[in-house]
Amino acid sequence: MEIERKFLVNHLPEKFPAYPHLQIEQGYLCTDPVVRIRKQDDAYFLTYKSKGLLSREEYNLPLNESAYAHLREKADGILLSKTRYLIPLPQGRKAELDIFHDTYEGLRLVEVEFSSEQEALGFTPPDWFGEEVTYSSKYHNSTLSRRNPF
Repeated sequence: MEIERKFLVNHLPEKFPAYPHLQIEQGYLCTDPVVRIRKQDDAYFLTYKSKGLLSREEYNLPLNESAYAHLREKADGILLSKTRYLIPLPQGRKAELDIFHDTYEGLRLVEVEFSSEQEALGFTPPDWFGEEVTYSSKYHNSTLSRRNPF
């Protein structure tokens, strides 16, 4: 089960480029249900996500490079490209700051995952987080892959 809250970004946190980061490319084979392929640095995954906003089922399966390349050709819509920064937060939490490239250059989203909905609802975001978009499907990556909603 994936439980996460998602926000736009008011301003980038100080020294964010110094944090660990990943280069991500992802595409969608289907958006209902969500079936995604992802290249994350040198690792490859096939992911299934159920419907939901705050909470939803998520299953990740490893792929090899050739399987990813084969499925990449079958992806619908836009391939998303982003850099994900892994930024520590209080109470052992981690912010995943996504800075998008190409089609969505300038879009910045941040997500925080939780172990329970109660924990998620009790979270107070830091001041660099902006408007919460957890409950807006407009900012799901699967939606972004279909069209430019902006």
